[in-house]
Amino acid sequence: QVQLVESGGGLVQAGGSLRLSCAASGSIFSMGWYRQAPGKQRELVARITSGGSTNYADSVKGRFTISRDNAKNTVYLQMNSLKPEDTAVYYCNVYDSWLRQYWGQGTQVTVSS
Repeated sequence: QVQLVESGGGLVQAGGSLRLSCAASGSIFSMGWYRQAPGKQRELVARITSGGSTNYADSVKGRFTISRDNAKNTVYLQMNSLKPEDTAVYYCNVYDSWLRQYWGQGTQVTVSS
């Protein structure tokens, strides 16, 4: 059973930055972040594999950077140039080595205009 511990959400003004972290236990293959705004479906923000391959939602390309410390089983999401439309609950999402999926508890990111 994989355990996930998220941190780093908060309130920031438009144009500001935040960094999210998610530490996982166990053998992890893929790590990523999703977000869900009120009244909207959960959507992929960014993902990174154990080999370092990444993919991003078009809406965050050039502003967000996902990275991973394999030794610590920790994934980071550096969010720059934040916009009010980035406001959402952000969820850590991982697949373990057996491709079982796990979700974090979610962390609120609020961007004020």
